[in-house]
Amino acid sequence: MPFAVYVLGLAVFAQGTSEFMLSGLVSSIAADLGVSLAAAGLLTSAFAVGMVLGAPLMALAGRTWPRRRALLFFLAVFVAVHIAGALTPSYGVLLATRFVGALANAGFWAVALTAAVSMVPDRLKGRATAVVVGGVTIACVVGVPAGAVLGERWGWRAAFWAVALVSLPAFAAILRSLPGGVRGDGEAAPARNELRVRDELRVLTGPRLRPTLLTMALVQGATFCAFSYLEPLLTRTTGLGAAWVPAALALFGAGAFLGVTVAGRYADRRATALVAYGMVALALGWSALALTAGRPVAVLVLIPLLGLLAFGTGTALITRLLGQAAGAPTLAGASATAAFNLGAAVGPWAGGLALDAGLGHRAPVWVSAALMGLALVVAGARRAAVAVSGVRVTE
Repeated sequence: MPFAVYVLGLAVFAQGTSEFMLSGLVSSIAADLGVSLAAAGLLTSAFAVGMVLGAPLMALAGRTWPRRRALLFFLAVFVAVHIAGALTPSYGVLLATRFVGALANAGFWAVALTAAVSMVPDRLKGRATAVVVGGVTIACVVGVPAGAVLGERWGWRAAFWAVALVSLPAFAAILRSLPGGVRGDGEAAPARNELRVRDELRVLTGPRLRPTLLTMALVQGATFCAFSYLEPLLTRTTGLGAAWVPAALALFGAGAFLGVTVAGRYADRRATALVAYGMVALALGWSALALTAGRPVAVLVLIPLLGLLAFGTGTALITRLLGQAAGAPTLAGASATAAFNLGAAVGPWAGGLALDAGLGHRAPVWVSAALMGLALVVAGARRAAVAVSGVRVTE
């Protein structure tokens, strides 16, 4: 495996840490900036909105940019906005840096996945993709708990500085190890590119894919709704000390890593079963967490299980989507990223509304359970429509 592929994985690790780390920092950010917990949770939503908008736009832009230049540009912007976020005393500026950082993250992803698979033979393309994507799950296991520890000891701004510093070695390594003149798909004529985009959009907006995209957004919305407010739930409802928060986040990350591993092995053959069982288990699991949130042992058992179910089901949904969207090779991954992050935007917002309504710190978890119930309704309606039409579903 080329060294450059691992470099891309390192950069994705830093970016994944940034996306998820606020779940352990919302209370300190809210206290420092003088805003509510719900407003601090919206920082996660702002990042997700940037990813939703940036994923398709940057995927198209990445078709014509030289890859090394594009990766360096996106990573430089990502580092700059984290430095700005670490320095600013303004909630509004911090919110803006989260949005811009997400755009840069989306652009990096759009180019990095293409660059990684282009550097290896066909038999290693899956491994190259796994190395890059693995940066996110490692971020959940290591980076997010580390960010919580830094925030507890030196304040939330230390976590932002750490993300910027971890990104710098990746910047230097990309500069040295990636070829400079390799382009994306920009060799095609403009008219041909425009035709391809229209054809891909037609596939992605078809009736077959819309329910899958909506289901994916709802599942991720449920995950991020509860995850974004996990720290106040643990410290104010469960009764655990702040020192337990990094451990709980690491447990969730370990479950997520296991879920991605299991789904990656079986999703190609049994995506439908994994999605169906995973969604039902998540609806029950979020409900169980809300009911037992005052019992530390039950909470610490459920957290890694929910991480496994959430990321395993999400991975199986991505596999299903990519299989259904074979006619949209450029935008299929971008649409999956957009759906994932649409959920990541709506979830914390919905959880924040429940908190602002005075429903207590269990409320975001109940919202997660409700979102999973809605996802089951959408999936069931799709199956019923297929059954009525007499068309066999092929996943």
